[in-house]
Amino acid sequence: MARMPRQSPRRPHAHTQTHAHPVDEPLPIPRLALYGFQHVLAFYAAAVIVPVLLGNALGLSRQELVHLINADLLTCGVASIIQALGVWKVGARLPLVQGVTFTAVSPMIAIGTGAGGGTAGLLVVYGAVITAGMATFLFAPLFSKLVKYFPPVVIGTILTIIGITLIPVALQDAAGGAHLIGTPAYGDPKNLAYALGTLLFILAVVRIGKPFLSSLAVLLGLVVGTAVAWLFGDADFAAVRETDWFGVTTPFHYGMPRFELLPIIAMLVVALITMVETTGDVYAIGEITRKKVDADTVARALRADGAATVLGGVLNSFPYVAFAENIGLVRMSKVMSRYVVVAAGVFMVVLGLLPKAGSLVASVPHPVLGGAAVSMFGIVAAVGVQILGKADLREERNTLILAVSLGAALLPTTVAPFFDRMPDDLRAVLDSGITLGALTAITLNLLFNVFTRRTTREIDWDGMGEDEAPEAEFGAHPAR
Repeated sequence: MARMPRQSPRRPHAHTQTHAHPVDEPLPIPRLALYGFQHVLAFYAAAVIVPVLLGNALGLSRQELVHLINADLLTCGVASIIQALGVWKVGARLPLVQGVTFTAVSPMIAIGTGAGGGTAGLLVVYGAVITAGMATFLFAPLFSKLVKYFPPVVIGTILTIIGITLIPVALQDAAGGAHLIGTPAYGDPKNLAYALGTLLFILAVVRIGKPFLSSLAVLLGLVVGTAVAWLFGDADFAAVRETDWFGVTTPFHYGMPRFELLPIIAMLVVALITMVETTGDVYAIGEITRKKVDADTVARALRADGAATVLGGVLNSFPYVAFAENIGLVRMSKVMSRYVVVAAGVFMVVLGLLPKAGSLVASVPHPVLGGAAVSMFGIVAAVGVQILGKADLREERNTLILAVSLGAALLPTTVAPFFDRMPDDLRAVLDSGITLGALTAITLNLLFNVFTRRTTREIDWDGMGEDEAPEAEFGAHPAR
């Protein structure tokens, strides 16, 4: 298993006995399949939402939209396998699932609509995506050496912002889904009951279930919630019957990409933010699994992001980043093995080739998914708070970095008309809570701590050996 019992104090000369770290521990195939499928269920809705949003914004046909979803799932699977398994100097070899970054949604919509929409707009998007992926891959070693400029106050703030920004997405699903906004069905008590029931079931399994069942709490919650919704006639599987069994994604399906300067610049800014996001995610998963993270680990993770983004541009998909949602699932399940993510990657590749199977997973009702997502997204924010605990928040400058960045992150969702008055190119970059909050944290840290040559407290990895693991109890961590 990928969990370890509480370790007794080490005896003299105990160093002669070595154990694999839980991250590197293989699991039996049945458990790999179960845990991997749980990652897919937790990940699926977020994985397909970006192509759905972009496809609808660019006016693509249903067939073109289905192709985008299949391409996304296939590339997600390949990218996750590379990130978790590692190939040469590419891949962090940590349980990190790769998915399309939300940071790129607004810029890609602006680029695509500015290029005329439809498949013509997609070609300009893909040119910018491929360029950004190549830049990420090449810049990864240098960026990893700049980690010292991203102390706990920056990494913790960014992760907290990611969690806080994603929680409203989960709550929208709990209310019935964003597609119901403006209709009487949005916020219907029945939808909230499904979401609350799913969340309570997950909490009950974690509280009273045995370790194995507890690690499958999210999967069981989604299955039971969907079954209950089906019994009451609120789970629709009609789309599964109408979907083809097999579909293959071909490179450059819509034509050869177009490389234009301004779209490339906008996507390079997105790439910078996603590099910071992945850096934070790598440290977060290191914090959860107690696996030591260094500059080389960050560089390998960023190379995987870059390679996946280039592959996404070739296979009709989008920029990729380590997915924060599944970090929350690792924390909840305490299954640390990176081979579980490899199994999830295999499932995603299969789903990308079998639209009917993917359609079945997509039939999980929005409220059920929202109930499960609330806990996972909240955990991402909690990990950010945990890392913030390593920063000296008694120092007024660090407190201001956190406070102002949180305020900036909430601006796009609370005062949307402010961004409607911006030039399109500027709005494409700033109209995102994660992007704006991250840029604010980075800039303020440079002004307050780096340019003034003030020292900042960094993550202390002392005593966090390769053979140490988290406590077995849910949410428990040894005192430091």
